[in-house]
Amino acid sequence: MATTYSVSARTRVATISGIAAIALLGVAIVLPAFASRSLIQDLFFILTMLTLAQLWNLLAGYSGLVSVGQQAFVGFGAYMLFGATILWGVNPVAALFLSGVFALLLAIPTAFFVFRLSGAYFAIGTWVVAEVVRLSVAQWQAVGGGTGTSLPRDARDKMWGVEWIEALFDVRASAARDILAYWLALALAAATIGGIYWFLRTRRGLALAALRDNVEAAKSVGVDAARMKWIVFLVAAFGAGIAGGLIFLQNGRISPDSAFAVTQWTAFVIFIVVIGGIGTLEGPIVGVLVFFFLQELLADYGAVYLIVLGLLGIVIMLFAPTGLWGFFARRTGIALFPTQRRLEIKR
Repeated sequence: MATTYSVSARTRVATISGIAAIALLGVAIVLPAFASRSLIQDLFFILTMLTLAQLWNLLAGYSGLVSVGQQAFVGFGAYMLFGATILWGVNPVAALFLSGVFALLLAIPTAFFVFRLSGAYFAIGTWVVAEVVRLSVAQWQAVGGGTGTSLPRDARDKMWGVEWIEALFDVRASAARDILAYWLALALAAATIGGIYWFLRTRRGLALAALRDNVEAAKSVGVDAARMKWIVFLVAAFGAGIAGGLIFLQNGRISPDSAFAVTQWTAFVIFIVVIGGIGTLEGPIVGVLVFFFLQELLADYGAVYLIVLGLLGIVIMLFAPTGLWGFFARRTGIALFPTQRRLEIKR
């Protein structure tokens, strides 16, 4: 009897988790029909932070590009949404796509600069670029300069879908905007996770994993390292720009300090990925839930909140360097989104 071989990343657990994920997505879509407004706002925060965490994980966890300047794309994307809405009269929902496009355009010259650096110099270089962008945007008087500006009321009232949501759920305009922002965040998070998962299971995803493990060895078998880094960097910038636009669309106000906050849009994101598990799709999901729980638990304790986050990060890096999910997966062998290939023998 002939023996056949095949390479697959599919597992029974992954199939079950995929079905569960689709069911959970369906529940999440109809959730505004019976959930409170505060819960919708909390879920919006979780989904947007999860998106940023997955994108940073794609950079650092899968391609070794440890950036501490992702706030450049978050802030620039958000400012371009406000600029497109205020100056060009674009509907804020449509301007979300422009947020991603302009963030991607910013990433092109940024990549030319930072790709000449490596290691810690690369990380510092991305932060320097973010500061330059922040200082430049602060001079843009048409959108408030250094003090920032608010989204015009008429623009917020005319957002696509708001009137339909008002009629569907019998809510006020402000609540309808929260529901719309939540649905957009849900779509963005699902597209980000699904897109990254699909990409990692392709041949280019395999090439990316090879680059992460050993750059020289990957080059020796024909992997175009420069091209892969460009693809990942631009994709991460595009997603971060849309996420930034959506965050400040929901907030309704923007300023340089809030849009380009390194703590909010990079430090917290790194914390989420590290404690959850870098280099896994499940890790940022676990990390963002832990982060949100700690934020809610310690919100009234001021600086203690940041101290606890720092101590937790140190403890996890010392005793579970692969993160909470990495520790769990190593003990159980469970992978909800498997990307590693396995040799299957069929007789």
